[in-house]
Amino acid sequence: MKKWSYIFMIVGLCIILYPSVNTWLEDRAQSQLLKEAEAESQKPLDLTPVSSGSAVPDYEKISNLLDEGDDETEESTPLDENALQDGEVLGVIRYEKLDIKLPIVEGATKENMKSASVHVTGTQLAGVEDGNMAVAAHRAHKTGRLFNRLNEAKVGDLIEIDQGGKTYQYEVDKIHIVEPTEVWVLNPTEGETALTLITCDPLINPTHRLIVHAILQK
Repeated sequence: MKKWSYIFMIVGLCIILYPSVNTWLEDRAQSQLLKEAEAESQKPLDLTPVSSGSAVPDYEKISNLLDEGDDETEESTPLDENALQDGEVLGVIRYEKLDIKLPIVEGATKENMKSASVHVTGTQLAGVEDGNMAVAAHRAHKTGRLFNRLNEAKVGDLIEIDQGGKTYQYEVDKIHIVEPTEVWVLNPTEGETALTLITCDPLINPTHRLIVHAILQK
C-alpha cells in the first residue's frame, strides 16, 4: 500500500508541476531564440522578398492557432528559392512600454508560436514603403509572456522592429477588436508604411482578434 501511495504522490506532483516546467522550457527556448534573432537582425535582409503566396492562408492558420487549435494544414511550398522560409529568424520586435521583446520567425506553425512572434507570410517586411508587416503571437496566460499585455496598448505608443541591420520605429495609431475572419487588417494602405500586431481576445476563451496598427516614423 505504501508503494502505491508513493506512486500516486509522484504522479500528482508531476501533474501539478507540469505547467510550470513546460512554461520554463518555453521561456528558455524563447531566450535562446531571442539571442539568435538579435544576431540575425544585424544582417542585411532583402526588403522586397518574393512572397510565398497570399497572406490570407497564413492568417487563417494563425487564427486557428490563436484559438489553441492545431495546425493541421500542410506546409506551403515557397514558389521561389529566394522566398522567406518557414522557421527563418527575421529579427526582433520591441515594445518597451509593455515589456515585450520577442524574436520574429517566419510562418504560422504551432512550434514557431510557442516561443516567438511570427511574421504573417505574404505580408511585407519592416520599412517597405506602402507595405503592411503583420506580426502575430499568442496572448499567453502568464503575465508578460508573448503578447499577454497587448491589451494595454495605447494610441501613441512606440514599437520597434530590429531587422536587416536597421531599427524601424512605429507609432500606434489604431486599435481594433475584430472577428477572426476579418482579413482586411492585413491590407496595406497607399502612402503608409505600417505594422500590424495580432493576438487573441479576450484572454480566456477567445472569440475575436485584438489588432494594434502602427505607422512608421520617418
